[in-house]
Amino acid sequence: MTDALRPMTKQRLYEQVLERLRQYVAEGGLRAGDRLPPERDLAQRLGVSRASVKQAIVVLEVQGLVEARHGGGTYLVRDSLDTEPVERMVERRRRLPDVLEAREALETKLAELAAERRTEEDLAAMRSALAHMAEEIEAGGHGVEGDRLFHAAVTAAAHSSLLAEFMRSIAEQIAESRTESLRQPGRPSRSLSQHRAILDAIAAGQPRQAATAMRRHVRTVAKVRLLDWEPGES
Repeated sequence: MTDALRPMTKQRLYEQVLERLRQYVAEGGLRAGDRLPPERDLAQRLGVSRASVKQAIVVLEVQGLVEARHGGGTYLVRDSLDTEPVERMVERRRRLPDVLEAREALETKLAELAAERRTEEDLAAMRSALAHMAEEIEAGGHGVEGDRLFHAAVTAAAHSSLLAEFMRSIAEQIAESRTESLRQPGRPSRSLSQHRAILDAIAAGQPRQAATAMRRHVRTVAKVRLLDWEPGES
């Protein structure tokens, strides 16, 4: 049944704050590394409570657009505050636990099988993926494409057509969880390190260690601010 005719909701106050902040950054020509005004000043100038400003800042943090430094203010991570609609964030937050649960079940087994069945070509594909990811990170990116290539290489190395089909069936949701994880502060380099541990176990032909390393990695992927975020009331 379609939900297109679900009850209308009023825009949350902090969503209005988000739009004003987007305009402020755009009109002021602010760039990555620039600091936003203190929450107290923003609240006074916008005529809202500090709580509403704080909620807006949290949304920007969850989306990886700003970095709030303890006791040191809030700084832009990008050159704009083009935010994802809050309702879309709510939907992602709702489905993400199921996606991560499926990833742990499937990818742990894939890593185990890869350690038993991988070929030299499979190992070369994994090494190439990690080299690509390292280059992306060194260039200031999040390593998203290298991450995708690595997990695809592990799936291929398992040589299980049915498990590969399961992975393809949730590819869009996996991509969403990947992007969410890799935009967490410090996550790209940590994920790269965990990928290398997975590859080492697969290359050594150690199924149990490969499965353990993959499980540890997917549980790290699951640690995202989105899941701690509370949307609040309209």
